[in-house]
Amino acid sequence: MAIEENTDKLIEVPAPTAWPMIFALGLTLAFAGLVTNVAVSMVGFVLTIAGAVGWFREVLPYEHRELVRVEPAVAIVIPQKIGVDYLQVGELGNRAILPLEIYPYSAGIKGGLAGGVAMGILALLQGIALHGSPWYTVNILAATAMPSLANADTATLCSFIPTAFIVAVFIHACASILVGLLYGIMLPMFPHYPAFWAAIVAPLLWTGLLWSSLSVINPVLDARIEWRWFILCQIAFGAVAGFVVNLTERVHTLQHLPFAVRTGIEAPGLGEKRENQD
Repeated sequence: MAIEENTDKLIEVPAPTAWPMIFALGLTLAFAGLVTNVAVSMVGFVLTIAGAVGWFREVLPYEHRELVRVEPAVAIVIPQKIGVDYLQVGELGNRAILPLEIYPYSAGIKGGLAGGVAMGILALLQGIALHGSPWYTVNILAATAMPSLANADTATLCSFIPTAFIVAVFIHACASILVGLLYGIMLPMFPHYPAFWAAIVAPLLWTGLLWSSLSVINPVLDARIEWRWFILCQIAFGAVAGFVVNLTERVHTLQHLPFAVRTGIEAPGLGEKRENQD
């Protein structure tokens, strides 16, 4: 089947413009500044206004258009039967992102709890060394969920508050378990120098993220945090969590099996076929 177009025809189309992309970039930066820095929002606001004005001038008072000549086109459709080649396990590096072996979820939970204990000990030592009380860091962490501690003075933060202690332990345990699970998932994807990724790279990235957003998440902690101690605590958490996770025996993934088998659907013949191929 062939399709022919008129070669002498000219059509009008909207002229190309970059203003919509500038407008979108400015709007993104304006909102990103809410959790980073006011200077980012100011730059985004300027780009948003400039992009909106430039975009409107493309259509008002007259729409910018250009003539485009229709090129001759000939399309020939030939039906063909196309086959699908399936990658085998380990072929062509298709396991660079999905490893053949991963750590069980229990390893991430254990690693997170162990790292949380190490981080908690250093946090208590920080309170004793800098403020003469181990409860100082506990109370400023609890201020995340307790507005009554938002404007508390140093004497109050240095005292033992049972409710604040329970809240702080709950927050710290939940965060430690979640980050530990993340370690268990990510470490098999970095086969080279896992200790370096766990103890140095991940804590520094996590610290940078908190530094840019802590003023919104926990203003009390942001105003009173000692960043050198905080980085040390993060490195201790990453080193201990990564060490505990790495001690656990890995389990084979099911990524190479058919979808029906991985989801537990009864599919007669798939399991036998796989065994015959092996």
